[in-house]
Amino acid sequence: MQILRGWAARHAHWLAVAGLFGAPQAMAANEYANSPQVGEFITEMTRDYGFAGEQLSELFGGVERKQAILDAISRPAERVKPWKEYRPIFITDARINKGVAFWNEHAEALARAEQEYGVPAEIIVAIIGVETSYGGNTGSYRVIDALSTLAFDYPPRAPFFRKELREFLMLTREEQVDPASLKGSYAGAMGLPQFMPSSFRAYAVDFDGDGHINIWNNPTDAIGSVASYFKRHNWQPGQPVASLATVKGEQVEQGLSAGLDPEKNVGELRALGWSSNDVLADDLPVTAFRLEGAEGAEYWIGQPNFYVITRYNRSVMYAMAVNQLSELLVQARGANQ
Repeated sequence: MQILRGWAARHAHWLAVAGLFGAPQAMAANEYANSPQVGEFITEMTRDYGFAGEQLSELFGGVERKQAILDAISRPAERVKPWKEYRPIFITDARINKGVAFWNEHAEALARAEQEYGVPAEIIVAIIGVETSYGGNTGSYRVIDALSTLAFDYPPRAPFFRKELREFLMLTREEQVDPASLKGSYAGAMGLPQFMPSSFRAYAVDFDGDGHINIWNNPTDAIGSVASYFKRHNWQPGQPVASLATVKGEQVEQGLSAGLDPEKNVGELRALGWSSNDVLADDLPVTAFRLEGAEGAEYWIGQPNFYVITRYNRSVMYAMAVNQLSELLVQARGANQ
């Protein structure tokens, strides 16, 4: 991001005059230069959000439609991996070791985030580890290309990506960075924590106080932003995430949650044959689920903090991977000290 700040400084006069965000893009003959859809979008951005239409036209003149992105998002979903296959993808010795190194290197920022937001360091490190292997894989597509391709050429989710494109342009104006310079995933997720633009604008924070929010290559801002996200989604400090359950009887399956929302409380699960060695209040709302583990079926009781993790990525197995990686990070770091 230092490069981007240097760019902003060099173009300060242009920024002030244009009221936009980045250097004019070279005009290119492509699908978006004269697209009616893009024209409508530019009109909306100038009318409703105060952008300069001429500069937006120049920007979109340099945007590239990426067929690879359309292929990726349209590809039939792979068979949903069972937990015994999903877990080893994210919980490896290499990821644990890299996580401990990341934690040690950024211990001060992580401790401050835990103090200010109430989110444990190990959860923050696990999120960044699962999302991008601590910044090792943050995406190679220009965000402007990814979001434009999906906003204008992927009708099933065009409204969503059009909104994200709008949010992206607004964040680049706010941060005074060149929108053509930022990279992310094929869906437009950005930086170490893989925030979508709307999440960036809602939850990302300038955690090092330098006047810029940089989740691409500033781990301190990424750490604070993940903690901010979790606090805003009602993370409960000092509370556990999930408890392994013991089940018996013929009504066990009736306790399973249909989705991620906590449909039942602990007392209702107990009446259906669920129990746990952890002390859980009867009125605690929980998500109950079964996983296909390496040694057979596993029954789990996801507590409110488990539900919070699923707000980051709406998947039971994702939340379990984050939770178990976080526990292993604590163990490994403690063993090395």
